[in-house]
Amino acid sequence: MLADYHTHTPLCRHAEGEPEEYLDQALTAGLVEYGISDHAPQTPEPFDDWRMLESELPEYLEWIERARQHAGARLPVRAGLECDWFSDCHEWIVNLSGRYEWDFLIGSIHYLGDKWDFDNPKWLGRWAETDVEEIWTAYWEEYANMARSGLFDILGHPDLIKKFAYTPGGDLRRFYDPAIEAIVAGHAAIELNTAGFHKPCAEQYPSAEFLKLAREANIPITLSSDAHAPGEVARDFDKGAALLKEAGYTQLCRFERRSRTQVDF
Repeated sequence: MLADYHTHTPLCRHAEGEPEEYLDQALTAGLVEYGISDHAPQTPEPFDDWRMLESELPEYLEWIERARQHAGARLPVRAGLECDWFSDCHEWIVNLSGRYEWDFLIGSIHYLGDKWDFDNPKWLGRWAETDVEEIWTAYWEEYANMARSGLFDILGHPDLIKKFAYTPGGDLRRFYDPAIEAIVAGHAAIELNTAGFHKPCAEQYPSAEFLKLAREANIPITLSSDAHAPGEVARDFDKGAALLKEAGYTQLCRFERRSRTQVDF
């Protein structure tokens, strides 16, 4: 009874494949729902080289429609966007939310400071010159701000900041606890994102400790692959589901027209 809501399209310029291929993989994996949530446009353009342009939104909606036509009655295809959080993004996110009858919006943090997309491999060398404690502090403060904003249905890959395995010492709850409080206050769901298994950090987003804290706080959750190719749809969902159960989760979220429900898994 699993769904995958975090998947991409070639419009983000770092994914590949056709909608029919993604849907075939979703069906092969036994998913009961499939969500498309490519990187949303961001102004001013050109903002970077890894997202669709505002002018490409119609093409993105055509992609979603192709996926729905191919799926037919076999499984619902949900429409979403992965939106970047910035402290001044509120007006733009509200604008995007009115462009289509979205089923969900994912809020993610990929940028910090002077427009540093810290998870981009091309800037990996900068990490060796960075105060890890300082950058983790900035990341989690922004994550808490994003959570409180109420703009998003799902908060993406909570501890993406660990992607390249740069982690400060000591008890990481000094970062996690305030974020958990903010997520509870903002009433959003989070995701267990299995893409982390295939990154230098070599574990899911978020950590098992964060998952346990989220469960104790009754924070709703989804399971996602962050697929950028058809073969990545529902990748490692067996491992992800086992981690969710170990943390105490017994339900996962479903989304339709920005409305959340919970189902047993």
